[in-house]
Amino acid sequence: MENFTYFTPTRYIFGRGTVDRAGELTRWTGCRKVLVVTGMGSAVRSGLYAKVAASLDAAGVAHLHLSGVEPNPTDPKVREGIDMCRCEGVDGLVAVGGGSAIDTAKAIACGVPYDGDFWDFYAGKKVVEEALPVGVVLTIPAAGSEGSGNSVITNTATMQKISLRTESALRPRWSILDPTLTFTLPPYQTASGIADMMAHIMERYFSPTTDVEVTDRLAEGLLKAIIEEAPKVIRDPADYQARANIMWAGTMAHNGVCGCGRVEDWVSHFMEHEISALYGVTHGAGLAVVFPAWLTFMAGRRPAKVAQWARRVFDVQSHDDTTAALEGIEALKAFFGSIGLPVTFTGLGIDSPDIPQLVKNLHITKGEVIGGYYRLSAPDTAEIYKLML
Repeated sequence: MENFTYFTPTRYIFGRGTVDRAGELTRWTGCRKVLVVTGMGSAVRSGLYAKVAASLDAAGVAHLHLSGVEPNPTDPKVREGIDMCRCEGVDGLVAVGGGSAIDTAKAIACGVPYDGDFWDFYAGKKVVEEALPVGVVLTIPAAGSEGSGNSVITNTATMQKISLRTESALRPRWSILDPTLTFTLPPYQTASGIADMMAHIMERYFSPTTDVEVTDRLAEGLLKAIIEEAPKVIRDPADYQARANIMWAGTMAHNGVCGCGRVEDWVSHFMEHEISALYGVTHGAGLAVVFPAWLTFMAGRRPAKVAQWARRVFDVQSHDDTTAALEGIEALKAFFGSIGLPVTFTGLGIDSPDIPQLVKNLHITKGEVIGGYYRLSAPDTAEIYKLML
């Protein structure tokens, strides 16, 4: 096990009716005027934005509204939010929605007090040292951004989709998690979120670090719980207990606890970011295509951990590591298929992917050799992309 620091300052408020505490929690962070960031309109249409606004009003917190954040959020909306905050003297942000709204709010939060271009943080030119406080009302369990210090934004000029990772600066101060807010999610969006949270766990699980049994077991337990609960929420979207378990799993998947004491990988996320940047696919659905291909590549190079995952998560019985690994991968693909997710490029609606361009963009952004579990160069990542055909 590696040395590690684990710090999670986020205050989680979980359960029915907790939206009414948004104003109280915003005041608790010391904010007096906030920018509320929402997506493409569902928060307004459902009445959720009005509830949040009423709670802020009751707590004496002034507020502005930035709406229209798209899936796979981009830099123009971040820049718009930064300008609004600076012009209006905003001292905090409240994101109402899923990962796109939260990640946009985080990008605004670090951009407002910074003299330069906020993209400097994403491009690795600067380290975030100061940010406005961010609160979250979560509506889509998927990205885990309600509990992480991470934010993913696409630069429309360069078509780079980059994840910014911070230990504490961009972790939300508070996050409201009310499972009833997820009842109306379409099945595909629910399933895509499930794939995303599973990928967050597996990016940490597949590590060269040995003797991390406690962290391994945490990850395996979360994966098994997600696999058990997922069919329930697909079958009955208003199953509160199943929704509650999925929602909490999504937070636990990405708040860092599954990565304690180990080197992490993240190649599958990097590879998917290039797919969704180029083709605009849903991130979680893209991961359902990428991860089985990545695992298949690893089954032929470094099968032992893949075999452990297959045996412990999918109860595979084969004694040979490569065979067990491949059986686990087939079980994962069958699971994704059972909840309505694709496992090939064609399933994503991409019949002729530009693999050379995907590989070029990937290595321009992330370097010539990437990966924590197994070091991958351009020929390797090209082979993995081909395994998605």
